[in-house]
Amino acid sequence: MDPLSATKHHNNLSKPSSLHMEAPPPEPSPLRKIMVVASIAAGVQFGWALQLSLLTPYVQLLGIPHTWAAFIWLCGPISGMLVQPIVGYHSDRCTSRFGRRRPFIAAGALAVAIAVFLIGYAADLGHILGDSLTKKTRPRAIAIFVVGFWILDVANNMLQGPCRALLADLSAGDHRKTRNANAFFSFFMAVGNVLGYAAGSYSGLHHVFPFTKTKACDVYCANLKSCFFLSIALLLSLTTIALTYVKEKTVPSEKSTASVAEEDGSHGGMPCFGQLFGAFRELKRPMWILLLVTCLNWIAWFPFLLFDTDWMGHEVYGGTVGEGKAYDRGVRAGALGLMLNSLVLGATSLGVDVLARGVGGVKRLWGIVNFLLAVCLAMTVLVTKMAQHSRQYTDLPGGIHEPLPPPSAVKAGALALFAVLGIPLAITYSIPFALASIFSTTSGAGQGLSLGVLNLAIVIPQMVVSVTSGPWDDLFGGGNLPAFVVGAVAAAASGILSIILLPSPPPDLAKAATAAGGGFH
Repeated sequence: MDPLSATKHHNNLSKPSSLHMEAPPPEPSPLRKIMVVASIAAGVQFGWALQLSLLTPYVQLLGIPHTWAAFIWLCGPISGMLVQPIVGYHSDRCTSRFGRRRPFIAAGALAVAIAVFLIGYAADLGHILGDSLTKKTRPRAIAIFVVGFWILDVANNMLQGPCRALLADLSAGDHRKTRNANAFFSFFMAVGNVLGYAAGSYSGLHHVFPFTKTKACDVYCANLKSCFFLSIALLLSLTTIALTYVKEKTVPSEKSTASVAEEDGSHGGMPCFGQLFGAFRELKRPMWILLLVTCLNWIAWFPFLLFDTDWMGHEVYGGTVGEGKAYDRGVRAGALGLMLNSLVLGATSLGVDVLARGVGGVKRLWGIVNFLLAVCLAMTVLVTKMAQHSRQYTDLPGGIHEPLPPPSAVKAGALALFAVLGIPLAITYSIPFALASIFSTTSGAGQGLSLGVLNLAIVIPQMVVSVTSGPWDDLFGGGNLPAFVVGAVAAAASGILSIILLPSPPPDLAKAATAAGGGFH
């Protein structure tokens, strides 16, 4: 940090704040309260795992072609780019008698429940409104699904950002409590992923909720509904327990008015974005390099996260959406692979510190796992060719040629790719977020906005991939492999830049870098 920047930062820190001038330093909360709040991540990730594993096949079942399916996912990065800074800004300044973060967490959980209901019942509601079951495309169901999906992503951002900020508030600047809070949040994320992918891989869940199978909703759709019912129950239960057990200290409105006016006066009508863009003006070279590496990293990740189960259903199992059982078998096998991925992710998250010391630092570790990501994405081509070469068919009534499941070696190879990818994903969910907090210490943002700068380097690549992956795949005859190959190239470039250009964090902050947790929505 140059002297001028240090002076600016010192002045920002030393400016009297009407929020804290008279109040004594807050005491860190007990670890049990931090664990209860962190457990909300399990409910959030349960629903997110269902999105990643089941919704891309589901939208194709409603009649949206593969080429356009990725456009549905635009709502995630757009809502992340707009909603997260707005919610973070206002939760930093909320003066509700219920606390700063808890009202946003409660509203987000309720919105998730409403959105999941719309998504699960899109086919039924579309049929009631006039969709024909004999036509491949169901426009009313698609419209309801899109509305529900956008609400779901907005709600996820409304819920997860304040939840992370509440953990930081409860830690009250205690480094040990902060590390524990991040570790617990990452652990419960892995728990939610395992539960979500396990539910998505089980084909008989609709028997638990027999009313989910209707004339407009087949077995696959009924299983999706059943999974979402479990998701709602888990999230609302964990959120209710956390908000009931953990209380916040309220901020009197008269104490915050002067502070908010002073901080926001120069930013016009959208002060949260003013602060965000102000942080960009203060960025130094290490942070810009981190943003570039993160951008390339997510160009690599997002195609696979979008189409992993679709790849299993189409390329590995040779199935077609809505025809026979091969595609559904592949999707369930993909959900099993994602469950294995989450198990490896959870185990790796606990050993990031050891791995970083073993390879000589966090930036070198990130570079190495990006090369591993590139190799795994390239290997999807080999697994696909092996599956196509060994494909066998059986004749069904009506002259339908149904693909048989791939040989055990092919299935094992595909599942092994899912599992190994848990290693780089664990690093992606931890190290970049911690490095961002270290490199951008002059931004002056509150807890709610602390991840805003890095979030842009995540959501903008997601938007680009969402818009271009479908048409790009279509240029090469359809399928998922073209986007995966581009991802492999981006991962290799990200690894090179990480090792060569990305600065190492100061030694006294390296441990904090390996302990911090993250995620994306």
